Amino acid sequence: SHLPVIVDPSHGTGTAYMVTPLARAAVAVGADGLMIEVHNQPELALSDSAQALTLSQYAELVAEVRAIHQLTASEKKNT
Repeated sequence: SHLPVIVDPSHGTGTAYMVTPLARAAVAVGADGLMIEVHNQPELALSDSAQALTLSQYAELVAEVRAIHQLTASEKKNT
């Protein structure tokens, strides 16, 4: 598609422990962006607490998906 593909693993799974694996998979297959639910204290969030990542979980996720993106972007250039 000529339109960017944005994936929402937070709402797509509804559970925090599944957000990172789905985000990794989405980036690996070419997603252009992610929408991630983040809260400094998910257990106190007024909504979506079950799917919200903590700030440290989010930082780890960002590092992981950046590495995946760099790998897949370099593969696209080589094909």
